[in-house]
Amino acid sequence: MEDNALVVITSVCRSERRGTVKQNIESGVLVENFGLEGDAHGGNWHRQVSLLSQDSIDAFNARGAGVIPGAFGENLAVSGLDLKTLPVGCQLRIGGSALLELTQIGKTCHSSCEIAQRMGECIMPKEGVFARVLRGGSVAVGDTVQVIWRAAVLTISDKGAAGLREDKSGPAVCALAENHGYHIVHTQIIPDDFDTIAQTLRMLCDEDRADLILTTGGTGFAPRDVTPEATESVLTRWTPGIAEAMRAGSLAITPRAMLSRATAGIRARALIVNLPGSPKGAAENLGFVIDTLGHGIALLKSAEGECAR
Repeated sequence: MEDNALVVITSVCRSERRGTVKQNIESGVLVENFGLEGDAHGGNWHRQVSLLSQDSIDAFNARGAGVIPGAFGENLAVSGLDLKTLPVGCQLRIGGSALLELTQIGKTCHSSCEIAQRMGECIMPKEGVFARVLRGGSVAVGDTVQVIWRAAVLTISDKGAAGLREDKSGPAVCALAENHGYHIVHTQIIPDDFDTIAQTLRMLCDEDRADLILTTGGTGFAPRDVTPEATESVLTRWTPGIAEAMRAGSLAITPRAMLSRATAGIRARALIVNLPGSPKGAAENLGFVIDTLGHGIALLKSAEGECAR
């Protein structure tokens, strides 16, 4: 997934009665906490909407399956995105307003379907994904699909944590991340303390609280500026290109950018990026890299499948 604009809905299918094949209706309405309007499988449960990658369907048809939209029981087929690689809890924005949350990857088939009997297997049990509708809205063939990654923003400041200084950097970072499609799930102001920073980062990563963790503050030369050291203490893999890109962009604005000690890297399945402490510097640095971070997170998330929780 390199460009969300290329990720689109290719079919919208429903069946008005259980046990019948879904038909492609081209467009419909996703109803909050129900599913696709008029679909027999909608309801107050975790599998309100079923989705399947169009690329998987095409590959299966290339083997002679000859299936049509809805044959696997999918409500929505999506091209340009390998749905099964996304983590449970990931959110998808459909068109302009509808929002889905993935709840399950694959499912057990208790009886062999007609496709499996004919082809020897069916792709839905392994590659189908299921979601609940967080926010309703219209859905139609051609609508874009955008992955909404979760972001956490940590402001690292002794004075901010003590309530002696208004935090302006954190809100600036949140606003920019939200404008680029991230869902802010956690914000916090913590002091310039090595152990506190490291403990908070470990918690956010190891408990799968966020996909992207942005810190602002503590990247300079002052004795209490320990954010890079605390960050590096929890990383399992470094991503030096991100920090290098931010410094390169900043050097075109001010020579003081060479004094930044910001770092970036990976822990578990989360990406951590240090930003400067000033609102202007934090927003500028994030702006240099944010368009590419989503692709990196998608690659990180696709490293292994994730079963239903």
